[in-house]
Amino acid sequence: MANLKVNIGRLALKNPVMTASGTFGYGLEYADFFPLETLGGIIVKGTTLHPREGNDYPRMMETPHGMLNCVGLQNKGVDYFCKNIYPQIRSLGTEMIVNVSGSSPDDYAECAARINELEDIHAIELNISCPNVKDGGMVFGVTTAGARSVVKAVREAYGKTLIVKLSPNVTDITEIAKACEDEGADSLSLINTLMGMSIDIERRQPNLSIKTGGLSGPAVKPVAVRMVWQVAHAVKVPVVGLGGIMTAADAIEFLMAGATAVEVGTANFIDPAVTPKIIKGIDEWLDSHGCHSVQEIIGAML
Repeated sequence: MANLKVNIGRLALKNPVMTASGTFGYGLEYADFFPLETLGGIIVKGTTLHPREGNDYPRMMETPHGMLNCVGLQNKGVDYFCKNIYPQIRSLGTEMIVNVSGSSPDDYAECAARINELEDIHAIELNISCPNVKDGGMVFGVTTAGARSVVKAVREAYGKTLIVKLSPNVTDITEIAKACEDEGADSLSLINTLMGMSIDIERRQPNLSIKTGGLSGPAVKPVAVRMVWQVAHAVKVPVVGLGGIMTAADAIEFLMAGATAVEVGTANFIDPAVTPKIIKGIDEWLDSHGCHSVQEIIGAML
């Protein structure tokens, strides 16, 4: 068995496979399918300073090679998370990472500050790139100035490992990546979903309530691998790769492109036990290729 341990800033993971925010709930929902401590980490659903109802239905639909969603960060707010969810997940045996979003830099910073007080949460993933909310999110993630403003505010309020999730819906993702690194990001995760749309031709209406949504799944993987490779060249901090990972081979592509770890998202909806299979597959590939550690393939094509 190969050594699968990796580090994201000060965050030590037992293996490089995590679950993507919004696709794995708080982890507890998947506990009947496999031991959660198998995972390198779980990134819980998006959390905001104040409760959010999310967008109207319909807000999810299947596409030929993935899915569109416009859930809109539905959650009960950070105080509810701290009081009711945190006690249930703090001892699951894997790193629990909170995905944080907001409508202003101050909102982001206050939410992060409250999570900073939770002893057993060692990292947050800062969502500056959600494409399916009506305020915040996309506004901050598509310009260097917007990204800087949020990362700077959160860095001042949050003292643990800070992962910043980047949008692919930009002209040059490397410029935004470097801006986030400059303002103190410990790591960058990418990509978030691509903007997409689907139309019901009989009703002559969009299939999603807010017309557009985020496209995820296998269709986005080639774009994601390319962007991970670009960003890994451009920054010195670790990169976390995601976007269409369905198999161990997919995950290995991201690692070879320069990702230190990966997140599995849409695949969880198809097979709730896909992540331990991916971990096992990575380990078997490393053994069959004479690799003693996953570190040997991280950035192997750089």
